[in-house]
Amino acid sequence: MTCKPPKDNKLSWWQMSFIGVGCIIGTGYFLGSSIAIQKAGFSVLIAYLAAATGTWFVYEALANLTAHHPEKGSFRTYAKQAFGNWAGFSNGWIYWFSEMLIMGSQLTALAIFVQFWFPKLPIWISAAFFAVLGLFIILIGVKLVERMENLFGMMKVAAILMFILIAGAALFGWIDPTKASSSTSSSLTFFPNGGIGLWVALLYAFYAFGGVEVMGLMAQELKDPKDAPKSGKIMLIILTVLYLLSFFLVLKLVKVSKIDPNESPFLTALTQYDIPWIPHVFNSILIIAGFSTMVASLYAVTTMLVTLADEGDAPHVFAQKSRKVPLPAFIMISIVVVLSIGIALLLPEKIFEYTTTAAGLMLLYNWIFILLSYRKLMASSSLDHMKIITAFILILFAISGTLFDKVSRPGFFVSIGLMVLIACATYIKLKRKPA
Repeated sequence: MTCKPPKDNKLSWWQMSFIGVGCIIGTGYFLGSSIAIQKAGFSVLIAYLAAATGTWFVYEALANLTAHHPEKGSFRTYAKQAFGNWAGFSNGWIYWFSEMLIMGSQLTALAIFVQFWFPKLPIWISAAFFAVLGLFIILIGVKLVERMENLFGMMKVAAILMFILIAGAALFGWIDPTKASSSTSSSLTFFPNGGIGLWVALLYAFYAFGGVEVMGLMAQELKDPKDAPKSGKIMLIILTVLYLLSFFLVLKLVKVSKIDPNESPFLTALTQYDIPWIPHVFNSILIIAGFSTMVASLYAVTTMLVTLADEGDAPHVFAQKSRKVPLPAFIMISIVVVLSIGIALLLPEKIFEYTTTAAGLMLLYNWIFILLSYRKLMASSSLDHMKIITAFILILFAISGTLFDKVSRPGFFVSIGLMVLIACATYIKLKRKPA
């Protein structure tokens, strides 16, 4: 979810598109999509197309703000300019909590990927291993991971293309002809859970596009910042095509009833064919790429906490640095990671669905701030307002859909609890220091 452009080099619009594709693809796509497919069946294609449309309008709003009014704090600064100090404070903490939940979701996803090889290994043990390893890398320095981010992005894209080629060959009966006829007609269930299934799936579709807000920040790194909308459009078109094509192939090869939220749908599709080494290679790529993204998220939430403290929006102790590592912030993040592992120990069966739902919701709350800030600061034409309204409606549909699913519902109440906590903190801060 966290990407950085090469230092001291301005990007062309196509380079930013390529970086964006590699950085946005993550565990929300590789594993979270299994929840969306299970809920919506073939109509999941509609969900991802709708999410892509809403995501484009959010990205365009932030890219335009960044290109015309570059600010260090980006959407936090824009929220403050549009609505006052309370908005900047609350927006910063909404984003911090969303990234913490995303990191927890990635940690759980990594543990689930490991279960492909060790099905009886408890999730919390694998999660603890990856957490300790990730925290150790942050402690000694994350420069190596930063340098390898583009390589990891290429690995994720390569994994998708590998799946598309193999699944296409299986669909035409080139791999196992005995299974081709049954596979191609097995998954034509368009609404396995009715329209509610599509409604619920919309949140997980949006979650797969999480990270565009970071790409919006990179608009100022372009050779010509005015190219940001074009770069984002190409990026989202490529992502949408990859997503829709890969999900179409999954749905043609696997019955919806066989999709398991605790297994990547791509591995579910691949393991039914006699190609023993491919699923293991694919799973290895998922773990390597997912771990790099998890470490990047750890780094992001640590530095974000320091930034909030520097600007007076978090206790000043978190701004203190020891050598290259902000030790108080690092300790705080470590405590939260330990808590997330404890939750994985208590709720092993549904932990991924819960954390992913809450993470997706917090991400969308941040996107709402971006849309409202853009409306207040820049939007002028009727087309601008129509795009904002469309994105807002799609996001509200995604949020409200969680109320109709017993697995997604706890994540909704967790997100509401965090919003109430942030609102109380905002009120206390403003009482001490008026806006």
